[in-house]
Amino acid sequence: MNYPEKIDLHMHTSVSDGTDTPEEILNRVREEKIELFSVTDHDAVKGCVMIIDILKKGDPKFLTGAEFSCKDEDGQYHILGYGYDPDSKAIRSVVKKGHGFRMSKVSRRLGYLAEQFGFEFRDEDLKELYDMDNPGKPHIGNLMVKYGYAATKEEAITRYINKIHFKNSYIRPEEAIRGIIDAGGIPVLAHPSYGSGDQIIVGEEMEQRLEKLIGFGLQGVEAFYSGFTEKLQGEILKYSEKYGLYVTAGSDYHGKNKLVELGDTNLKGTEEYPEGLKRFLNDIEGRIR
Repeated sequence: MNYPEKIDLHMHTSVSDGTDTPEEILNRVREEKIELFSVTDHDAVKGCVMIIDILKKGDPKFLTGAEFSCKDEDGQYHILGYGYDPDSKAIRSVVKKGHGFRMSKVSRRLGYLAEQFGFEFRDEDLKELYDMDNPGKPHIGNLMVKYGYAATKEEAITRYINKIHFKNSYIRPEEAIRGIIDAGGIPVLAHPSYGSGDQIIVGEEMEQRLEKLIGFGLQGVEAFYSGFTEKLQGEILKYSEKYGLYVTAGSDYHGKNKLVELGDTNLKGTEEYPEGLKRFLNDIEGRIR
């Protein structure tokens, strides 16, 4: 098999917390000459459906994707799903549950900001926020900047929005993994070394997490990632070999909402592709659009 030289399997559109529309992100992928890409909006498949509808002959290869925000007693995880059928009831059920949690958290965050800090917003701005496909912390943060409640979106999130915590408003990782598998997809742990907030997970804790998730059906890890050091990348590659996991590569591009460039995955030329990535590319062949 001739493996693609340039891959990016982790990016977000305006359907979740990216700033590029699906059409704009497809144009960016074309410009950057990315040969294989996936859109992985949070708790959503709409962006993928839109991409499928506008793909043209000769376009880069496309793989359906999604990213589910999950949590259990041991912490937080982001589970990527690849190559699923976007019309499957299994994946739609997980999306619906995740979206419900997301909208509930928006309301509770706004209530908290009003009660604790006196931050109020006009009805028309609130309507625009609730009309979004998947509003989240970045959208509330941008609104706070607009009203002068914070100087930057990052300040709004860290100083105010993150002060409220939600214990049970998350999909459990086993639910996301099962939904992805039942929809014909491949579940992959996104940026495995990153936990909640600034938490870095390595060593025994990392291995215990992986063993638990593998027990639920996890099949891969995102070892090549824009935010990884060589040391973190090396550890994840070591575990991928030990447990026979697929390997993926993604930038986590969000447009203007993050200082991450499209295609920045830290993945070198095809001669250095690990076996886990080669197996992944071979096995998704029948799922590529």
